[in-house]
Amino acid sequence: MEDCLFCKIIAGKIPSTKVYEDDYVYAFNDIDPQAPLHVVIVPKIHIKSAAEITAENSVYVAKIFEAVAKIAAQEGLEKGFRVVNNCGEDGGQTVGHLHYHLLAKRFLAWPPG
Repeated sequence: MEDCLFCKIIAGKIPSTKVYEDDYVYAFNDIDPQAPLHVVIVPKIHIKSAAEITAENSVYVAKIFEAVAKIAAQEGLEKGFRVVNNCGEDGGQTVGHLHYHLLAKRFLAWPPG
């Protein structure tokens, strides 16, 4: 999608600090980190939100979680981490492209907010 911020990042039109990439997934450091490690993980196809996951595109979600495990190992997150998805306006989603936040390297309290 031409006007999507994350599609532009995936295409290299907007710079980012890449953490991980494969054929399905692109992961980069968040520009406004909420933890010492804050990585945004996105599918390389445009899916607006978790509400639009289907049998046809759900492979991308599986690949995202495979990437989470690889990034956690790469970053030495043996003590733990949190994966967050915000869906829709009331869920706090600010970019209309499915994405997950990987937060780590500090104690993450519950409830989150």
